[in-house]
Amino acid sequence: MKNLQVDANIAKAKTLNTDFYTSGEHLAAAKEKIFAPSWQFIGSKEMIKFNGDVVPVTLLQDYMNEPLLLTKDKEGAIHCLSNVCTHRGNLVAYKACSKAHTLRCKYHGRLFELSGKFISMPEFKEVINFPCEDDNLPSLPLFEWGNLLFTSLQSAQNSNVYFQEMMERLNWLPIHEFTHRPDLSKTFEMDANWALYCENYLEGFHIPFVHASLNAALSFGDYTTELYPRSVLQIGVGKNEEDCFELPESSEDYGTNVAAYYYWVYPNMMFNFYPWGLSVNIVNPVSVNKTRVEFIVFMWKEDKYDKGAGSDLDKVEVEDEEIVENVQKGIVSRFYKHGRYSVTRETGTHHFHRMIADSMK
Repeated sequence: MKNLQVDANIAKAKTLNTDFYTSGEHLAAAKEKIFAPSWQFIGSKEMIKFNGDVVPVTLLQDYMNEPLLLTKDKEGAIHCLSNVCTHRGNLVAYKACSKAHTLRCKYHGRLFELSGKFISMPEFKEVINFPCEDDNLPSLPLFEWGNLLFTSLQSAQNSNVYFQEMMERLNWLPIHEFTHRPDLSKTFEMDANWALYCENYLEGFHIPFVHASLNAALSFGDYTTELYPRSVLQIGVGKNEEDCFELPESSEDYGTNVAAYYYWVYPNMMFNFYPWGLSVNIVNPVSVNKTRVEFIVFMWKEDKYDKGAGSDLDKVEVEDEEIVENVQKGIVSRFYKHGRYSVTRETGTHHFHRMIADSMK
């Protein structure tokens, strides 16, 4: 497994060695070094509207495959728990249910509160030092922003490190009013490494060459990129006021024709804010050269839907997939190991590569 290094000076730096995109060893190591310590989107509050709701969730299916459980107890508190019984490892909940008072393992009857606290277990009165803390279902940290729910398998860093800049910049947006629209949400699969998809997202450099319809809506010369410790913001400025945000005076972008805020949060989440609402994109590695991307739609103003920079999203996605899949084919060449960065246009991709190198060292 090759050592990954990226110079801090973008003018001197070379891109990640292609081994990162082609090595199964790197992909396996990334589970614990990149994904487990990060914060991940796990769903919407609309999944668990009522007290007693229980919803099993698999975090990053076909890659992390971590069985988790969202519950809402009788006091209305939401919990994120391990969905693995602490007795013999059976899944506690097989499917979503409502009006639950407890969680009971179907294998041997171990009983838990909706908070994950152990209640009882048949035929265990002779067991010494039982029950103990390890008999409770592990509880994971839960971060809530509007109707959006996030968790971390290791919670090595505070959620603010990942989300604070986005929340502060868009504090005027009523995120709690955004409603999940499963009918508009879609899943795409492509034959490319997950990181190639992310780095494509992190630069607008390719827009004039790849996305004709998006380029028609945005002013390429005004496209900006801002870097934060665990996120990147790209602002798409409209060529005119049509189909742009009506920004309040309190916004630091007031007076700018903002057509879209494109937020990327390390390592694999994109939050695309349009005048109509939000598309959350979750990039899910499947194998070293296969990726699944979920487009999860949250509606705010339906009359503005499918206009401006937030229109033709399926077409834009297909265009991106074509490019990324061809990059995956190209990087296996014996003649290519590294590239260089545009100092003005590829700061987001350079920032991403630096984070990967730091995580994987």
